[in-house]
Amino acid sequence: MKAVVVTKSGFEIAEVAKPSAGPDQVLVKVRACGLNRADLGVLAGGAHGNVGGVGAIPGIEWAGEVVEVGARVRGFKPGDRVMCSGSAGYAEYAVADWGRVIDIPNASMSFAQAVTLPIAIKTMHNAIVTVGELKKGETVLVQGASSGVGLMAMQIAKLMGAKTVIGTSTTAERRSQLTKFGADVAIDNSDPKWPQHAIEASGGKGVDLIIDQLSGPFGTQNLEACAILGRIVNVGRMAGRFAEFDFDLHALKRIKYTGVTFRTRSVEEVRSITSLALGDLAPHLESGKLSLPIDSTFAFADIAQAFERMRTNKHFGKIVATLDE
Repeated sequence: MKAVVVTKSGFEIAEVAKPSAGPDQVLVKVRACGLNRADLGVLAGGAHGNVGGVGAIPGIEWAGEVVEVGARVRGFKPGDRVMCSGSAGYAEYAVADWGRVIDIPNASMSFAQAVTLPIAIKTMHNAIVTVGELKKGETVLVQGASSGVGLMAMQIAKLMGAKTVIGTSTTAERRSQLTKFGADVAIDNSDPKWPQHAIEASGGKGVDLIIDQLSGPFGTQNLEACAILGRIVNVGRMAGRFAEFDFDLHALKRIKYTGVTFRTRSVEEVRSITSLALGDLAPHLESGKLSLPIDSTFAFADIAQAFERMRTNKHFGKIVATLDE
């Protein structure tokens, strides 16, 4: 089968062995792949030796048709249309643990639409509801709101009872679109005074829950914007892993600050995250109320162009690569 394979100089589309499903796995004929920033780190591993490495197949999100299920798998069968997360998804066939596989909720949803959802749903439901402990009537701020997962975070926050949802972006054009995806207020976080604007939007109290995809220099500013006894969930580090942090302000406001990642979670934890997310969100997925915009679509053979589109950071929503249907 064809797959994207990391090389010393970048990557190539090469012929590799087709995988088979293990006892707890589902083998899927891939019809669409969703691009994520984590994939760029895997690609960089070939050149820099840090993530993934030569020979790795990137891709953590895909959709397609089930062709094989393992002996211990229940609830899926060959022919099912599914969306998945895992690893090695940029290929004609990919395997996922059954706990990372979700039925495409309705027949009218295309594979390209479906592939925008798995990572965003699981990541942000967990960050907002389970880790972030959202309560009805609270204020939620999403840093980096114009990304696919950011747009999903605002929608989930609103559906789960947030009174005021604030989205941040440095681009006026992107901010103008955030209200279509759950934001009540859009803030320019390149403005040094943005924490004060967030406090004003919360009615003067401060933000109850901040979902931070940026980190870096935004760390202390998040503390400024946060309410006393507020919570901050560190989901991403797009603005940097290191920065000054005002520990006194953290203590003064008694803020609960939690980092999350799927990299250190067990199979059982990921299965639970999927189950909890679907328990709350399945009806909204089926109805189409929860959805993400597709920024652009590329043929699998042109996936280099898709990666370049992501590197420029000019996209709004998801970038998708499709395979022949």
